[in-house]
Amino acid sequence: MEELLNEHFSDRAKYDYVLVQRALNDNDEKAYAEIMERYREPIYYMLYKMIRNADDAEDLAIEAFGKAFRNLHQYVPSHAFSTWLYKIATNNCIDFIRKKKMKTFSLDAEVGGNSDKGGYKIEPASNTLDPEEKTIRDQKIEVVRKVVTFLKPRYKRLIELRYFEEYSYQEISEEMNLPLGTVKAQLFRAKELLYEILKNRKGSI
Repeated sequence: MEELLNEHFSDRAKYDYVLVQRALNDNDEKAYAEIMERYREPIYYMLYKMIRNADDAEDLAIEAFGKAFRNLHQYVPSHAFSTWLYKIATNNCIDFIRKKKMKTFSLDAEVGGNSDKGGYKIEPASNTLDPEEKTIRDQKIEVVRKVVTFLKPRYKRLIELRYFEEYSYQEISEEMNLPLGTVKAQLFRAKELLYEILKNRKGSI
C-alpha cells in the first residue's frame, strides 16, 4: 500500500498515514485515540458550522470517527487521510440535515398538487405513541439496558450517563472526573462494543 502514498503529502499527512497503518495492522488503540485527538476539534467545528447545534455536532463527530474507523481498510492514500475523514463527516452531516428537514417539513404544505388538481397535506405525527408503538419502544430500551450490562464498568457508566440519563459531554467529564477528550474517545469505544454485542445477538431489536 505504501507505493500508493502521494509523494506530495505534507509531513502531517505522512504521519496520519503512519497512524492509520498502526491502527489497521496492529489494532493499536493509542493510534485510534491519537487520530481522534488530532481531528476531534476541527471535525466538531466544521460540523457545528453546518448545523449550529453543539450536542448534535458532538454526536455527529463521534459518528464520523466511528464510520471512518470501521471502514479504515477502504482508505487509499492517494489523498490525505484528513480529506477522506472530512468527506465522511460532511456526508454524514448532510444525511442528518436531510432527515431532519424531512421531519420538520411544513405541515401546511401541499405536495404533488397544482391549482387544478389538489395535492395532499402531510399530516402531523402524533406527539404520543399508541400502545403498540410504546410497547415496541419499551422492549427495545429494555434489550439495550440488558446488553449494556455486558460492557466493562467504565463503558457501562458512560452509556448510562449519555443515553439513559441524557448528560452532556461536559457533565459526564465532571461526573467521572475525566478530561473531555477522554470521555469522547471512551464513549466512542463503548458504542462500538455495544454495537458488536447487539450485532451478534440472535434476532433484532
